[in-house]
Amino acid sequence: MTTGTAWTRRTLLTGSAAALAVAASPRRVFAQDASGFRGALNSEEFGVRPGAVDPASRAFQAMLDAAAKRDAPLFLPPGRYEISDITLPETVRLSGVPGATQLVYTGLGRFMQAEGSKRITLSGLTIDGANRWLGDDQTALVTLRNCPEVDISGVELRGSPKFGLWVERSGGRIADNALSGAGESGLYAVESTGLQITGNHVFDCGNGGILVHRWSKGADNTIVTGNRVERIAAKSGGTGENGNGVNVFRADGVMVSNNHVSNCAFSAIRSNAGSNVQILGNQCLASGEMAIYSEFGFEGAIIAMNQIDGAANGIAVVNFNEGGRLGVVSGNIVRNLRPEGPYVQDGQYFGIGISAEAETTVTGNVIENAPLWGLQIGWGPYLRNVSVTGNIIRRAGVGCAVSVVEGAGSALIQSNQFFETKGAAIAGFRWAEKVTDDLVQGSGESFPHLSLLGNQAA
Repeated sequence: MTTGTAWTRRTLLTGSAAALAVAASPRRVFAQDASGFRGALNSEEFGVRPGAVDPASRAFQAMLDAAAKRDAPLFLPPGRYEISDITLPETVRLSGVPGATQLVYTGLGRFMQAEGSKRITLSGLTIDGANRWLGDDQTALVTLRNCPEVDISGVELRGSPKFGLWVERSGGRIADNALSGAGESGLYAVESTGLQITGNHVFDCGNGGILVHRWSKGADNTIVTGNRVERIAAKSGGTGENGNGVNVFRADGVMVSNNHVSNCAFSAIRSNAGSNVQILGNQCLASGEMAIYSEFGFEGAIIAMNQIDGAANGIAVVNFNEGGRLGVVSGNIVRNLRPEGPYVQDGQYFGIGISAEAETTVTGNVIENAPLWGLQIGWGPYLRNVSVTGNIIRRAGVGCAVSVVEGAGSALIQSNQFFETKGAAIAGFRWAEKVTDDLVQGSGESFPHLSLLGNQAA
């Protein structure tokens, strides 16, 4: 026996009328799955549609402001949105369809910026500057200042005549984006507050890849990890201020790890006056000058487990004359160096594997094909408390060039192996001039600042 509702002509008509009433009632348009935000508002609700130019910017601005007041996320359907002069409000959660939602700059002097916004979330967007003019007061295509919670992911940003993305006095996460074609650098992060830069592809930029800077030296604590940086030029020239894949300047406590950096005009990774910096596990290919640099006014640099193939010089922990000291250079592979660099040599020498000057240990590295010197220990009187142990140097002009200038401090050179070193395995230098015979057998009694023990040459 079964029980159920008795369906009559009256109940059928009543149900049909109710369904029609629901279908005809006004309702808010919500994005469903593509936005990544449950319940995201759809841009069409605000009259923002692909293809319109002006007054599209005014509608776009009104849409952002309205969403901020509701504290609601926004979803942009696929299409081309041509806009300029956008100010991001206090809260922005804007998403699109990766590769299909395009925000294109129309060239009115300013594209997009935020000042003091609490939360900025951008995802799944293509932002195209079209290489159009930016006003003199604009630093970048997208500029974010004083924004404590930045989350930019899955964004393709390209074609800025200046910087691509400028993030100032802000924190958060910049992850899995593609930044390309910037006239200056793809990403400029200055005075950051715990920023994480991870998984980005930065390429074909005019003067730099990822820059982590401060206006005055201090704690920054930015993490730069897992990025791919390639084809970085130095269109503005110089001797190292431009043309770097990852550049740290005055920023302390920065970690640069597990990045793949190739074809940079100067350094793959360059830290200038950055104390407590860690440069770990990076692959650095085809660098124009020094592959990895820790220079000027720093205390504390760990450079370990990196692979360097192709550069003018390999690794330097130097500038003791400017306060550069306290480092560990360990477990790196440095190979295939060149005797020429990107500028005319003026007191600078190319074809050197690893250089160190003060309170630094150089241990367990492998250096191959260094045309000038495999190791450079000290420079003139700028040598103090350097330990060189357990390294392998193969095919070098001189295996280890150590300073014997008056006033040079102590160096321990022990248990290293030298193979095919044409000029000498270990030799004393007065600046760039070789002034001793081979010291590999410990024949440096006339230089009491040197301890030479257990080294081998073949």
